[in-house]
Amino acid sequence: MNAPDAAVQARQQLYRDMDPHNLTPLWEVLHALVPPQPRSPCVPAHWKYDEVRPFLMRAGQAITADEAVRRVLILENPALRGQSAATQSLYAGLQLILPGEVAPSHRHVQSALRFIVEGSGAYTAVDGERTTMHPGDFIITPSWTFHDHGNEADGPVVWLDGLDIPMVRFLDAGFAENDTARSQQVTRAEGSSLARYGHNMVPVRHDAPFGATSPIFSYPYERSRQALEQLERDAPIDAWDGVKLRYVNPLTGGYPMPTMATFMQKLPAGFAGKCWRQTDGAVYSVVEGSGSVEVEAGEQRWRFDFGPRDHFVIPSWHTARLSSPGGCVLFSFSDRPVHQALAIHREERLS
Repeated sequence: MNAPDAAVQARQQLYRDMDPHNLTPLWEVLHALVPPQPRSPCVPAHWKYDEVRPFLMRAGQAITADEAVRRVLILENPALRGQSAATQSLYAGLQLILPGEVAPSHRHVQSALRFIVEGSGAYTAVDGERTTMHPGDFIITPSWTFHDHGNEADGPVVWLDGLDIPMVRFLDAGFAENDTARSQQVTRAEGSSLARYGHNMVPVRHDAPFGATSPIFSYPYERSRQALEQLERDAPIDAWDGVKLRYVNPLTGGYPMPTMATFMQKLPAGFAGKCWRQTDGAVYSVVEGSGSVEVEAGEQRWRFDFGPRDHFVIPSWHTARLSSPGGCVLFSFSDRPVHQALAIHREERLS
């Protein structure tokens, strides 16, 4: 036996002998643990609303909101089936509530966002205040706050749920609790939080009612779209993003939630964007219009042609490019606050 063969056998015997002691050699896995660049197991994905909606309506017939607690179809990443995840750190799902229904009050550690996709007149109640839902509105459920949903309108209402469930699961920090009442008691007039904090002013003596989360829990689409339209008309168009704004916590200037960033952008008619990539994976909801996104990772290529109410995912460190012949509006959310808090966020804007 020559020396190289003897060395290989010695290593293999070492591995076998130490395995019962729950030991493993780093040098065999170091390349995977510390890769030269991110290698997300996620893949780009696209959910066409016209294909998803019939299943939502069938779910409305198959189970009540009371039975389900939350009647949601999870948008699972094709490469993460069974993990209830759109990316490694983010959960996304489409929730349906029918006329006369109530999704009962509960609370949980996970932060949640609601982005209204279809229908008007349903409500979300958070900490004693209700807000009426309209398409394009961005609504927050802060961590560990009781919240319920109801529909007092004539038609179905659908919204995108975005939560940090995989992140909290990774940290083994999840708690939840059902409320003693089906619906919480309303103690403040609708619009109170927006009046207090949503006009570039705050109460003279105040605290942060939801800790690190924004004290505004409903950001109306009407105001967001007005800002985008004015910037499209009066300001330079970014070659990568079109006109893109991020939602803010008015008390800090930071992100509305400690674990998730939210954005709204408008691609002007004829927009053909440049390529970019970033370490925060993102989930997109198409508010208005249509367009396409091209995504690359190594030798792999994807192209999704999207329309109103569609949803798609761009994973971490995948090169992407947006275009829209007729113009469109996109809402998106990502885990960027965590990346930036840990000083590991990276973005490249490619020529």
